[in-house]
Amino acid sequence: MWPLRLTCLLLFCVSRTYQQFPRSCASRDALLSKQCCPPWDGDGSACGASSGRGFCEFVEVTDQPDGLQYPFSGLDDREKWPLVFYNRTCQCAGNFMGFNCGECKFGYFGINCNERRESLRRNIFHMSRSERSRLVSYLNLAKQTMSRDYVVATGTYMEMGNGSNPMFTNVSVYDLFVWIHYYVSRSALLGGPGNVWTDVDFAHWAPAFLPWHRVYLLHWEHEIRKLTGDTSFTIPYWDWRDAQGCDVCTDDLMGDQSPQDPNLLSPGSVFSSWRILCSQAADYNSRGVLCDARDEGQLRRNPGNHNRNLVERLPTSAEVEFTLSLADYDTGAMDRSANMSFRNTLEGFGDPRTGLGNSARMNMHAALHVFMNGSMSSVQGSANDPIFLLHHAYVDSLYEQWLRRHTPLPSQYPASNAPVGHNSEYHMVPFIPLHRNREYFISSKDLGYEYTNLLSVSQRLSESMHPYVEELQNVWPWLLMTSFCGGILTVAIVAAVLTAKRRYRGLSWPLARCWKKPFSLPERQPLICSNEIAENSHRNYQTTM
Repeated sequence: MWPLRLTCLLLFCVSRTYQQFPRSCASRDALLSKQCCPPWDGDGSACGASSGRGFCEFVEVTDQPDGLQYPFSGLDDREKWPLVFYNRTCQCAGNFMGFNCGECKFGYFGINCNERRESLRRNIFHMSRSERSRLVSYLNLAKQTMSRDYVVATGTYMEMGNGSNPMFTNVSVYDLFVWIHYYVSRSALLGGPGNVWTDVDFAHWAPAFLPWHRVYLLHWEHEIRKLTGDTSFTIPYWDWRDAQGCDVCTDDLMGDQSPQDPNLLSPGSVFSSWRILCSQAADYNSRGVLCDARDEGQLRRNPGNHNRNLVERLPTSAEVEFTLSLADYDTGAMDRSANMSFRNTLEGFGDPRTGLGNSARMNMHAALHVFMNGSMSSVQGSANDPIFLLHHAYVDSLYEQWLRRHTPLPSQYPASNAPVGHNSEYHMVPFIPLHRNREYFISSKDLGYEYTNLLSVSQRLSESMHPYVEELQNVWPWLLMTSFCGGILTVAIVAAVLTAKRRYRGLSWPLARCWKKPFSLPERQPLICSNEIAENSHRNYQTTM
């Protein structure tokens, strides 16, 4: 039934997401008033205030000092997010969430958001054939479905005339997330062609790397649930430890390599028709502009044919274990130079054998991006490739393992002097509703999800058997029918044999008596049993064998 539901949704339904920019907040009036407090459909009041779901309030931002990596102030729209665009947004109460407080916090369900439920993110190779097919279909549906409630910015606030001339465009649900990842990691535009600051990223190279991507995946996962109506959907992960190649690069998963062009995907994969956006960072920087979400060609990938001087191979189990053993979340300047930093080593800029920062090679998380050698290898455009989701789900599972092993105090997350955008009280760019970095320095179980690789041994064994059990369930009716038909056939054969036996036992012609004797091969004489038959041969035909 689910393919029918997908078709229906594709034709008639478009869902809501949580991210930037709510369509109702992209108008001239909203930008000039600096207010993003849309009404909740349930009661028509701003932020569902009449029902107690939330209220339109002023945004509070941290005044803690940032690190020295970004020496500017007031030049980038992302600084002190979201104040450049809005200084009033919906602040939701209780378990409510969303740009208008119309949704539930992560891990909660139901009309009143009072149903607590834990979801399970699974190893993609423990999924059945039908589950894999469903995943690919959901991804493609998101790629083909225009976002009804959200648009993306194609110009800076200054280029918009400080809000008097809105510059936004439509994108699909999937491409909305591509744009979000581009926008948070883009260079700072300082004014004019080529005048940019590249050493800045509001979601990478610093402490917020793991909390930010955790929120990104949670929102993406929730969006797919709303789009498809499948509230049980979770993002699977790809455990790439010790992998010799791209195990998920098959046509029934993320797409095989094209036999005609090794940089493209196989025509047998639905992803071969995907078009990408926001992947040409050097071009945007040279022109001093934002990505305008235009088509930039086909999805590209050539795994393993990368620069071996930059990445030797995919990470090993030993390197993962060393990374998890590091007790400090972040250290020093809390950037790519951080030594013995769990965050920096997992992100890939610390050596997973020594823990020293500024590694000459890319490792761990970064190694896989480089290894894919295509759209995934550009930080800003990497989310174009659906492997991005499987990869970051596994990175998030490693983050979760570290949290459970070391149980850090909230104070381990830095409150000040981290690179811009990464202090604990900073609102994550460019999410609306707002999330602070420190709010996701907690266990995934507090956010309503678990990983199968963190279950008990017996539970993991049961989970690994899941695809085989489901396949057996699928073929069980056929096996039952085959057994039933076989039983009927056996009964029919037995009945036929018994009937023949009774019939031939009562034969009056002489040959019947012949069959009472033992039968043996080979027969060398004419098939005549006695002289009595020979005497009556003029009434029968003779046969030899």
